[in-house]
Amino acid sequence: MQLEERPVQDQVEEATTYIKLLTQRVEEMRRRRSQALMTASGSGSGSGSGSSNSMGGSVVEVREFGSNLEVVLISGLSKTFMLHQIISILEQEGAEVVNVNISNIGDQIFHTIHAQVKVPRVGVDTSGIRMRIQELIS
Repeated sequence: MQLEERPVQDQVEEATTYIKLLTQRVEEMRRRRSQALMTASGSGSGSGSGSSNSMGGSVVEVREFGSNLEVVLISGLSKTFMLHQIISILEQEGAEVVNVNISNIGDQIFHTIHAQVKVPRVGVDTSGIRMRIQELIS
């Protein structure tokens, strides 16, 4: 019976983690929206200075969709890290990177990394990946 209960507990734990992540994302979107509204209503000159500081540093999101994994990193221009270090973390945790998109918007850099889990039955530890990446870029 414990074998049957464990996956349910894991699912509840994963759902709780996902809900917390969504809550953080909603708060982040609200901050961005208010910043955009303030910028749009302002004169436009000199706007955007310090927006990475008002966000509280870098943002790291790791989401798992079945055997697919998405990592979103948002950092300021002053935060520097080597992309190969992020890819190494993903590979060490059992994922294979298939696509990377990098966008520079204002004074922020957006990295979106798509990966596939090498062994779908085992999966990956998304919270562990997030913590390792956060330690690397902070």
